[in-house]
Amino acid sequence: MTQIGESAARVRVAGPRASDAPFFVTWCAITDLGKKRKVNEDSVAAIPPIFAVADGMGGHAAGDVASAAVVNRLAAVQGAAFTTGDIIDGALALALEDIDVVGDENALGTGTTVTGAALTLVDEEPKWAVFNIGDSRVYQYLDGLLERVTVDHSVVQELVDAGLITAEQAETHPDSNIITRAVGFHEKPVPDYTLLDIVEGQRLLVCSDGLTKELTDHGIAHYLEQLSTAEEAATALVDAALRNGGRDNVTVLVIDVSR
Repeated sequence: MTQIGESAARVRVAGPRASDAPFFVTWCAITDLGKKRKVNEDSVAAIPPIFAVADGMGGHAAGDVASAAVVNRLAAVQGAAFTTGDIIDGALALALEDIDVVGDENALGTGTTVTGAALTLVDEEPKWAVFNIGDSRVYQYLDGLLERVTVDHSVVQELVDAGLITAEQAETHPDSNIITRAVGFHEKPVPDYTLLDIVEGQRLLVCSDGLTKELTDHGIAHYLEQLSTAEEAATALVDAALRNGGRDNVTVLVIDVSR
Protein backbone atom coordinates (compact mmCIF):
# COMPACT_ATOMS: atom_id res chain seq x y z
CA MET A 1 0.00 0.00 0.00
CA THR A 2 1.21 3.45 -0.91
CA GLN A 3 -0.48 6.63 0.30
CA ILE A 4 0.75 9.94 -1.09
CA GLY A 5 -0.34 13.34 0.13
CA GLU A 6 -2.14 14.35 3.29
CA SER A 7 -4.84 11.94 4.39
CA ALA A 8 -7.09 14.85 5.32
CA ALA A 9 -6.70 18.47 4.21
CA ARG A 10 -8.35 21.55 2.71
CA VAL A 11 -7.05 23.76 -0.10
CA ARG A 12 -8.23 26.98 -1.72
CA VAL A 13 -8.48 26.93 -5.51
CA ALA A 14 -8.77 30.04 -7.68
CA GLY A 15 -9.61 30.05 -11.37
CA PRO A 16 -7.41 31.79 -13.95
CA ARG A 17 -9.71 34.81 -14.38
CA ALA A 18 -9.82 37.67 -11.90
CA SER A 19 -13.60 37.44 -11.87
CA ASP A 20 -13.60 33.78 -10.80
CA ALA A 21 -14.78 33.17 -7.24
CA PRO A 22 -12.37 30.85 -5.40
CA PHE A 23 -13.61 27.56 -4.01
CA PHE A 24 -12.32 25.11 -1.43
CA VAL A 25 -11.60 21.41 -1.83
CA THR A 26 -11.61 19.34 1.36
CA TRP A 27 -10.76 15.65 1.37
CA CYS A 28 -10.12 12.58 3.46
CA ALA A 29 -8.43 9.37 2.26
CA ILE A 30 -8.53 6.09 4.21
CA THR A 31 -7.26 2.66 3.20
CA ASP A 32 -7.58 -0.63 5.09
CA LEU A 33 -6.20 -4.12 4.60
CA GLY A 34 -9.61 -5.70 5.13
CA LYS A 35 -10.29 -8.96 6.94
CA LYS A 36 -9.24 -11.53 4.34
CA ARG A 37 -6.14 -10.22 2.56
CA LYS A 38 -2.55 -10.50 3.75
CA VAL A 39 -1.27 -7.57 1.65
CA ASN A 40 -2.90 -4.23 0.90
CA GLU A 41 -2.55 -3.81 -2.87
CA ASP A 42 -4.51 -0.53 -2.95
CA SER A 43 -2.78 2.83 -3.26
CA VAL A 44 -4.08 6.38 -3.04
CA ALA A 45 -2.83 9.83 -3.99
CA ALA A 46 -4.40 13.06 -2.79
CA ILE A 47 -2.17 15.84 -4.07
CA PRO A 48 -4.01 18.61 -5.91
CA PRO A 49 -4.73 18.85 -8.75
CA ILE A 50 -5.07 15.03 -8.80
CA PHE A 51 -6.96 12.67 -6.49
CA ALA A 52 -6.69 8.98 -7.39
CA VAL A 53 -7.14 5.42 -6.15
CA ALA A 54 -5.41 2.40 -7.69
CA ASP A 55 -6.16 -1.25 -6.92
CA GLY A 56 -3.38 -3.73 -7.72
CA MET A 57 -4.83 -6.78 -9.39
CA GLY A 58 -5.43 -9.63 -6.97
CA GLY A 59 -3.86 -12.92 -7.95
CA HIS A 60 -1.02 -11.23 -9.80
CA ALA A 61 2.34 -10.88 -8.14
CA ALA A 62 3.39 -7.37 -7.11
CA GLY A 63 -0.07 -5.83 -7.42
CA ASP A 64 0.96 -3.43 -4.68
CA VAL A 65 3.97 -2.37 -6.76
CA ALA A 66 1.73 -1.73 -9.77
CA SER A 67 -0.72 0.44 -7.84
CA ALA A 68 2.15 2.32 -6.22
CA ALA A 69 3.70 3.04 -9.62
CA VAL A 70 0.47 4.64 -10.83
CA VAL A 71 -0.11 6.90 -7.82
CA ASN A 72 3.56 7.90 -7.71
CA ARG A 73 3.49 9.01 -11.34
CA LEU A 74 0.17 10.82 -10.90
CA ALA A 75 1.35 12.49 -7.71
CA ALA A 76 4.34 13.88 -9.59
CA VAL A 77 1.84 16.05 -11.49
CA GLN A 78 1.83 18.79 -8.88
CA GLY A 79 2.88 22.38 -8.68
CA ALA A 80 -0.05 23.75 -10.70
CA ALA A 81 -3.66 24.31 -9.70
CA PHE A 82 -5.01 22.50 -12.78
CA THR A 83 -3.92 19.71 -15.11
CA THR A 84 -4.99 18.17 -18.43
CA GLY A 85 -5.95 14.80 -19.84
CA ASP A 86 -2.73 14.74 -21.86
CA ILE A 87 -0.67 15.14 -18.69
CA ILE A 88 -2.61 12.36 -16.96
CA ASP A 89 -2.15 10.12 -20.00
CA GLY A 90 1.58 10.83 -19.93
CA ALA A 91 1.81 9.94 -16.24
CA LEU A 92 -0.02 6.66 -16.85
CA ALA A 93 2.30 5.84 -19.76
CA LEU A 94 5.30 6.32 -17.48
CA ALA A 95 3.62 4.16 -14.84
CA LEU A 96 3.17 1.42 -17.43
CA GLU A 97 6.91 1.43 -18.06
CA ASP A 98 7.55 1.07 -14.33
CA ILE A 99 4.98 -1.72 -13.99
CA ASP A 100 6.17 -3.75 -16.96
CA VAL A 101 9.72 -3.88 -15.59
CA VAL A 102 8.30 -5.73 -12.59
CA GLY A 103 5.65 -7.58 -14.56
CA ASP A 104 8.21 -9.14 -16.88
CA GLU A 105 9.60 -11.00 -13.88
CA ASN A 106 6.25 -12.71 -13.20
CA ALA A 107 4.54 -15.36 -15.30
CA LEU A 108 1.12 -13.74 -14.83
CA GLY A 109 2.31 -10.18 -15.35
CA THR A 110 1.29 -7.30 -13.12
CA GLY A 111 -1.41 -4.67 -13.42
CA THR A 112 -3.68 -2.28 -11.58
CA THR A 113 -6.88 -0.33 -11.92
CA VAL A 114 -6.88 3.43 -11.48
CA THR A 115 -9.64 5.96 -11.06
CA GLY A 116 -9.80 9.52 -9.87
CA ALA A 117 -10.73 13.15 -10.32
CA ALA A 118 -8.45 15.96 -11.42
CA LEU A 119 -8.91 19.70 -11.44
CA THR A 120 -8.79 20.93 -15.04
CA LEU A 121 -9.80 23.93 -17.15
CA VAL A 122 -12.24 23.99 -20.07
CA ASP A 123 -12.30 27.40 -21.78
CA GLU A 124 -10.77 28.77 -18.56
CA GLU A 125 -13.64 27.35 -16.52
CA PRO A 126 -12.61 25.02 -13.63
CA LYS A 127 -14.00 21.49 -14.01
CA TRP A 128 -13.44 18.02 -12.63
CA ALA A 129 -11.92 15.57 -15.12
CA VAL A 130 -12.95 12.14 -13.86
CA PHE A 131 -10.81 9.31 -15.27
CA ASN A 132 -11.03 5.55 -15.00
CA ILE A 133 -9.34 2.30 -16.04
CA GLY A 134 -10.76 -0.91 -14.54
CA ASP A 135 -13.47 -1.38 -11.92
CA SER A 136 -12.54 1.12 -9.22
CA ARG A 137 -15.17 3.87 -9.22
CA VAL A 138 -15.96 7.55 -8.85
CA TYR A 139 -19.37 8.64 -7.56
CA GLN A 140 -20.89 12.10 -7.29
CA TYR A 141 -23.31 12.96 -4.50
CA LEU A 142 -25.12 16.23 -5.16
CA ASP A 143 -28.51 17.61 -4.15
CA GLY A 144 -29.52 14.35 -2.49
CA LEU A 145 -28.74 12.19 -5.52
CA LEU A 146 -25.95 9.65 -5.98
CA GLU A 147 -24.55 9.23 -9.49
CA ARG A 148 -22.00 6.63 -10.53
CA VAL A 149 -19.76 8.69 -12.81
CA THR A 150 -17.46 5.94 -14.05
CA VAL A 151 -18.38 2.78 -15.95
CA ASP A 152 -16.57 -0.41 -14.92
CA HIS A 153 -14.28 -2.05 -17.44
CA SER A 154 -15.32 -5.57 -16.53
CA VAL A 155 -16.87 -8.72 -17.96
CA VAL A 156 -20.05 -8.33 -15.92
CA GLN A 157 -20.47 -4.69 -16.99
CA GLU A 158 -20.33 -5.84 -20.61
CA LEU A 159 -23.02 -8.42 -19.81
CA VAL A 160 -25.16 -5.71 -18.20
CA ASP A 161 -24.66 -3.39 -21.18
CA ALA A 162 -25.70 -6.21 -23.52
CA GLY A 163 -28.87 -6.80 -21.50
CA LEU A 164 -27.85 -10.34 -20.61
CA ILE A 165 -27.88 -9.80 -16.84
CA THR A 166 -29.23 -7.12 -14.51
CA ALA A 167 -27.13 -4.76 -12.41
CA GLU A 168 -28.31 -6.68 -9.34
CA GLN A 169 -27.18 -10.01 -10.83
CA ALA A 170 -23.82 -8.46 -11.66
CA GLU A 171 -23.10 -7.93 -7.97
CA THR A 172 -22.97 -11.70 -7.31
CA HIS A 173 -21.87 -12.96 -10.74
CA PRO A 174 -18.97 -15.48 -10.61
CA ASP A 175 -16.98 -13.37 -13.09
CA SER A 176 -17.40 -10.15 -11.13
CA ASN A 177 -13.65 -9.91 -10.45
CA ILE A 178 -12.57 -10.10 -14.11
CA ILE A 179 -11.68 -6.72 -15.56
CA THR A 180 -11.22 -5.93 -19.24
CA ARG A 181 -8.92 -2.91 -18.98
CA ALA A 182 -5.96 -2.21 -16.69
CA VAL A 183 -2.65 -0.39 -16.42
CA GLY A 184 -0.03 -3.03 -17.14
CA PHE A 185 0.61 -6.08 -19.34
CA HIS A 186 2.37 -3.95 -22.01
CA GLU A 187 -0.98 -2.49 -23.09
CA LYS A 188 -1.28 1.27 -23.60
CA PRO A 189 -3.33 2.74 -20.74
CA VAL A 190 -6.61 4.10 -22.15
CA PRO A 191 -8.68 5.90 -19.50
CA ASP A 192 -12.25 7.02 -20.00
CA TYR A 193 -12.82 10.69 -19.15
CA THR A 194 -15.93 12.49 -17.93
CA LEU A 195 -16.15 16.22 -17.23
CA LEU A 196 -18.13 17.43 -14.21
CA ASP A 197 -19.03 20.97 -13.25
CA ILE A 198 -17.56 22.11 -9.93
CA VAL A 199 -20.53 22.95 -7.74
CA GLU A 200 -20.84 24.17 -4.16
CA GLY A 201 -22.00 21.31 -1.93
CA GLN A 202 -20.67 18.69 -4.32
CA ARG A 203 -19.22 15.49 -2.84
CA LEU A 204 -17.10 13.04 -4.82
CA LEU A 205 -16.25 9.51 -3.74
CA VAL A 206 -13.24 7.74 -5.26
CA CYS A 207 -12.99 4.11 -4.17
CA SER A 208 -11.62 0.66 -4.85
CA ASP A 209 -13.96 -2.29 -5.33
CA GLY A 210 -13.27 -3.35 -1.75
CA LEU A 211 -15.99 -0.83 -0.89
CA THR A 212 -18.45 -1.63 -3.67
CA LYS A 213 -18.22 -5.38 -3.01
CA GLU A 214 -19.62 -4.76 0.47
CA LEU A 215 -21.99 -1.80 0.03
CA THR A 216 -24.73 -1.19 -2.51
CA ASP A 217 -25.14 2.21 -4.10
CA HIS A 218 -28.04 2.77 -1.70
CA GLY A 219 -25.76 2.09 1.27
CA ILE A 220 -23.06 4.37 -0.11
CA ALA A 221 -25.59 7.16 -0.58
CA HIS A 222 -26.76 6.77 3.01
CA TYR A 223 -23.33 7.53 4.48
CA LEU A 224 -22.56 10.33 2.02
CA GLU A 225 -25.87 11.98 2.91
CA GLN A 226 -25.84 11.51 6.67
CA LEU A 227 -22.30 12.62 7.53
CA SER A 228 -21.34 16.24 7.16
CA THR A 229 -17.55 16.10 6.82
CA ALA A 230 -15.32 14.22 4.39
CA GLU A 231 -13.48 12.59 7.28
CA GLU A 232 -16.68 11.35 8.93
CA ALA A 233 -18.03 10.00 5.65
CA ALA A 234 -14.79 8.24 4.66
CA THR A 235 -14.43 6.66 8.10
CA ALA A 236 -18.03 5.44 8.14
CA LEU A 237 -17.78 3.93 4.64
CA VAL A 238 -14.64 1.97 5.47
CA ASP A 239 -16.09 0.80 8.79
CA ALA A 240 -19.27 -0.35 7.02
CA ALA A 241 -17.29 -2.30 4.43
CA LEU A 242 -15.37 -4.07 7.20
CA ARG A 243 -18.56 -4.87 9.12
CA ASN A 244 -20.09 -6.33 5.97
CA GLY A 245 -17.22 -8.76 5.47
CA GLY A 246 -14.13 -6.82 4.44
CA ARG A 247 -13.29 -9.45 1.82
CA ASP A 248 -10.85 -7.19 0.00
CA ASN A 249 -8.63 -4.19 0.63
CA VAL A 250 -10.82 -1.11 0.87
CA THR A 251 -9.79 2.41 -0.05
CA VAL A 252 -12.02 5.45 0.13
CA LEU A 253 -11.31 9.06 -0.84
CA VAL A 254 -14.09 11.57 -0.14
CA ILE A 255 -13.79 15.05 -1.66
CA ASP A 256 -16.04 18.00 -0.77
CA VAL A 257 -16.42 21.30 -2.62
CA SER A 258 -17.41 24.50 -0.81
CA ARG A 259 -17.25 28.24 -1.40
